[in-house]
Amino acid sequence: MRLDELRPAPGAKRRRKKIGRGPGSGHGKTSGKGHKGQKARSGGGKAGGFEGGQMPLYRRLPKRGFLPYGGKTEYAVVNVKALGGFGANAVVDPDALVQAGLIRTSARGRVKILGEGDVAHALIVKAHAVSESARAKIEAKGGRVEVLTGQVAAS
Repeated sequence: MRLDELRPAPGAKRRRKKIGRGPGSGHGKTSGKGHKGQKARSGGGKAGGFEGGQMPLYRRLPKRGFLPYGGKTEYAVVNVKALGGFGANAVVDPDALVQAGLIRTSARGRVKILGEGDVAHALIVKAHAVSESARAKIEAKGGRVEVLTGQVAAS
């Protein structure tokens, strides 16, 4: 097969309906828009969200919240009690957490370790953010905490 032999699948491409081309076309005169009225005019119709003069939903609801320009940083959260499945001196990084089923593959980009529960033994933890209580518990058992910088490309 060559590039000049490539064709779309049969039925994948359809010609657009030609309207407004006279009475012989079957779609002439009013061109499928009926007679007169707002919806027959050029640019006619109501705006999205218009509720017939009733106060629209987007104006009835209170304004709430604020997001700064960069947006909010979302983390995949893992508590230290969940790290019990890892062996002594194991390296716990985002990929290892995915393998263990503690986070999703798409969440590897930002991982935060929180301090709920206890650590069974020493671990080498590599994450994007670690709470102070989690850091204290890991280091108390002889483990090490490394803070990752940047974002891992999620595949």
